[in-house]
Amino acid sequence: MSPHTTTLAPGSQFDVTVHIVLDDFGNSGRAYRETAEEAADFNTVVDDLMTGQFNNPVRVIAFNINEGSSRDVSDQVARELLKRLAKEDEPLGRSARRFVELHLGETELLRAGIAD
Repeated sequence: MSPHTTTLAPGSQFDVTVHIVLDDFGNSGRAYRETAEEAADFNTVVDDLMTGQFNNPVRVIAFNINEGSSRDVSDQVARELLKRLAKEDEPLGRSARRFVELHLGETELLRAGIAD
């Protein structure tokens, strides 16, 4: 193999789990939000939800091409939002509140002391 030949086989640089958010834009429909490669990790997605970067997030999907896996991690993200809310004492924006209620229910919001 010459030093200038590249391989098509995925290497460890691609062994990452990518998180994408399905956002609802009302009459305009739903779309998976475009995300920069360095911002597609779990923590950044949670941070972006906390700070209201999404219109009306309805689902978070995680996938890892190297493993050949994909899964809905919306419940896990919603639980992390509540955990950070309690830890950082930062308020949840309206869209994040709706996301938590959608995936964990109103009871969990009340338990966390979040009221509309």
